[in-house]
Amino acid sequence: MTHVLSITSSPVRDFSKSSALVERFVDAWRVASPETEFTTRDLGAAPPPHIDGMMIGSYYTDEEMRTNEQRAAIAHSDELIEELIAADIIVIGAPMHNFGISSSLKTWIDHVARVGRTFTYGENGPEGLIRGKKVYVITASGGTYSDGSPVQAMDHQIPSLKTVLNFLGLEDVTFIRAYGVSGGDQGIRVAEAEIDYAILNHFGSVAA
Repeated sequence: MTHVLSITSSPVRDFSKSSALVERFVDAWRVASPETEFTTRDLGAAPPPHIDGMMIGSYYTDEEMRTNEQRAAIAHSDELIEELIAADIIVIGAPMHNFGISSSLKTWIDHVARVGRTFTYGENGPEGLIRGKKVYVITASGGTYSDGSPVQAMDHQIPSLKTVLNFLGLEDVTFIRAYGVSGGDQGIRVAEAEIDYAILNHFGSVAA
């Protein structure tokens, strides 16, 4: 049975464009595949704690050598990683904050990017351990940072997400972008159409 993990990361719960687009994606997927299991993680409503020294020390301590305090310190990280591992499809809502991702999404990344769990170091350098999953990243930004835009270089959101997802082994990533949402709904309409197309294409109703 397919398992979808949906993640939203906007602190604005009632007016978030990215969260609304994630909800549209999940609703459309549920209609197309009613038997799918869903896990929802709202990072805006319940941000993960920032990484501290105790957590980092625990990451680099062999599991059998960890103290009870260390185990407690990384329990939330373990939970987030297990959600990631269990998912077949990962949907991430990412609003642009100051040209990058939200602080809650960055903290989620810090929790799930763990040596020995989601990546390792091999003979050829770092190697991602989370493979064979499809990722959809739905972004929303007030301005337009599309290819060829005069301010494209100011978009540190999509490049950073692509880098870290690939680093973890998540290489099948589709970005759905809602640009210019502060100036009207055109960017939202474009993103909605891309979501609908992605769902249809996944279930074979649209030729690849």
